[in-house]
Amino acid sequence: MRADARKNYSHLLTVAREVVTEQGADASMREIARRADVGLATLLRHFPTREALFEALLRTNLDALTQKAGEVETSKPPDEALVSWFHAGVAFVDSYSGVVALMASAHADPESALYAPCIAVRSAGARLLRRAQAEGTARADMDADDLFALMSALGWLVAQPGFAPRRDHLFHLITSAILTNQPGNAINKAT
Repeated sequence: MRADARKNYSHLLTVAREVVTEQGADASMREIARRADVGLATLLRHFPTREALFEALLRTNLDALTQKAGEVETSKPPDEALVSWFHAGVAFVDSYSGVVALMASAHADPESALYAPCIAVRSAGARLLRRAQAEGTARADMDADDLFALMSALGWLVAQPGFAPRRDHLFHLITSAILTNQPGNAINKAT
């Protein structure tokens, strides 16, 4: 890609990220083009479909989430690594309104441009979960789909104005349900 084309591409992604952060996954392609000070045809030349735009926007975040799993896996105990990664995942889901629906549909559609990065994130989470399960610090009856669903649900929920003030409490409740060794955990008390 030529230097000027790469610069335009980066500029479009920056503006798209701002618009999508403000307006969510239903943000208008026309609005993105307008704010980027380009014609709609220019935006569509770089991103011919809405999914192509979201693939480019989300791929960086999804790749970073996958990379974070590798980093915490080697630097933290299994339960701490899982919680740290889960927290980053919830923050990512919360960062773009409407991203949950995109990820959920891409997760089940091998033809989607987001399928590969979503599967990579799911696999990274599965690795962390299995590691914590092998140590006995995470519920044995969970799998990667459960973890992905809880992360997505919590990210969506805390984005809702009525639940935003309860973000930390809800995060603690969910992670207490995932882990078996947290103080105050009902599973821990039952054993």
